[in-house]
Amino acid sequence: MRAGLRVLGIESTCDETAAAVVEADSMGRGKILANAVLSQIAEHAAYGGVVPEIAARAHIESLDRLIRRALNEADCSIDDLDAIAAAAGPGLIGGVMVGLTTGKAIALAANKPFIAVNHLEAHALTPRLTDGIDFPYLLLLVSGGHSQLVAVNGIGDYRRLGSTVDDALGEAFDKAAKLLGLPYPGGPRVEQAAIGGDPIRFDFPRPMAGRKNPDFSFSGLKTAVRLEAERIAPLTNTDVADLCASFQAAAVDVIVDRCRAALRLLADAPQPLNALVAAGGVAANGAIRRALARFCAETGLKLALPPPGLCADNGAMIAWAGLERFRVGLVDGMDFVARPRWPLDSQNEDSRWHGKA
Repeated sequence: MRAGLRVLGIESTCDETAAAVVEADSMGRGKILANAVLSQIAEHAAYGGVVPEIAARAHIESLDRLIRRALNEADCSIDDLDAIAAAAGPGLIGGVMVGLTTGKAIALAANKPFIAVNHLEAHALTPRLTDGIDFPYLLLLVSGGHSQLVAVNGIGDYRRLGSTVDDALGEAFDKAAKLLGLPYPGGPRVEQAAIGGDPIRFDFPRPMAGRKNPDFSFSGLKTAVRLEAERIAPLTNTDVADLCASFQAAAVDVIVDRCRAALRLLADAPQPLNALVAAGGVAANGAIRRALARFCAETGLKLALPPPGLCADNGAMIAWAGLERFRVGLVDGMDFVARPRWPLDSQNEDSRWHGKA
């Protein structure tokens, strides 16, 4: 890879509009030159969740100026870029189309290579930008839409070991917050309330704990919170704090148990793992990060945790994933279509979304 390789990345799969410029030197070390992110929390707060139509409209209104801001912060022009990358899915299809179309238009107008990035792959590769982690490693991907454990063996080489059979962890956090009367976004509110709560007051279930396959299930945990809240209603502030703390403690126990199951599956892998990596918005949760640190200290496995700002959706992760793909010759055509579904591992991909049509 030649020195000074630069890529513009565009992210618009959900409720963050983002653009970033990332650079890699001749040794492959990455550097974020600019990372502009605009959250839509205020637009969606009144609805208690993301409204796809509102999200897509907000992307249209703000993406151009965010791209200009990123280029200005990086002190470069379109001509200084080597490629353009845009998230092409999975996500809310309206928003995905906005970012994907914008990326294609810039690439076409500037005669630059274009890379369509899988949003999940961008999360998976972020620790290579922040920590320089070598393949292979175990990825814990936890967000509002995904809870997965994935063996990351190389660019485009992913093996999903386990996934959620119902709710994703971020979705469970948000739903628990909503039924406890906490404002949107729910995940950070639950974490904040849990700080002052008693994590052992309520004996919530640990779904899937002890199972051989490292799958997740959070629907039953969410239901247990609802039933307990209804039983002791009306809720005091102490009740809410204790419910949040007990819920979070259960979720953390499940995460660690499922990571342990994944390590058992990989015990006989041809190459030893270099690290356990956590990515996705829920990976910013402090209790989860501390528990993973204890788990890795116990197992002797290196832990790589991107900064909280790079766990949430952002343009830097898209730019870096695009750069990683570009330097091994993976580029895409203007016929690449937006994908609302796009599994990270191709063997689990629904044939309807395979390929470029």
